[in-house]
Amino acid sequence: MARHKMQVVVLISGSGSNLQALIDRAQADLPIRIRAVISNEPDAFGLERTRNAGIPTRLLNHRDYPSREAYDAALGALIDEFDPGLVILAGFMRILTPAFVARFRGRLLNIHPSLLPKFRGLHTHQRVLAAGETLHGASVHFVTEELDGGPVVLQAKVPVEPGDDPEGLAARVLCQEHRIYPQVVHWFAQGRLRLDATGRPRLDGKPLPQPSENQADALPSWLSVPLPAVATS
Repeated sequence: MARHKMQVVVLISGSGSNLQALIDRAQADLPIRIRAVISNEPDAFGLERTRNAGIPTRLLNHRDYPSREAYDAALGALIDEFDPGLVILAGFMRILTPAFVARFRGRLLNIHPSLLPKFRGLHTHQRVLAAGETLHGASVHFVTEELDGGPVVLQAKVPVEPGDDPEGLAARVLCQEHRIYPQVVHWFAQGRLRLDATGRPRLDGKPLPQPSENQADALPSWLSVPLPAVATS
């Protein structure tokens, strides 16, 4: 009997490297079906990746709408046409309105290139180097109304090396993004990961601890242990 696959929609704005990681894993062992990839940017290279994989694409250019609210309402209606169990932000460079976030609460994931809650927003690699940090990384989190402020599910650490520049550091972080994002999506698709009524993520029924701003180099052990094995049945 074929295993049930969760229907997902992926939102992109750019090259779509995390999208590609999801496509590759979906063709292997990730129990999802990508129903559509939606971009707000007509020239996003991720659309080419999507077409190459035979996945439907949709373009919804935010410049065609008079306000953020109008765009998000149209985007929400477009997503609903595919009836997804999960909406994945993979480099979608839009600040979402509270109404949009509420519409998809508990089934909206994002990945951010920093060890949240540190370095929210843009230009994280430059800011990490300027601050003299010794650790950098990536975080997968549920999306809330607060920019990059939703509860964290999983993080990967990347040491900052002597002589690092933003481009080299970004490349190493991106490799870890491609590792942890499919893992979190897998947990969600299996029904192992959920956001509870209090807004706290739970994995296998257990609440996940949240990282704090003053971690410095002393990160909690849950951020550095090997990823659990993924069930195949």
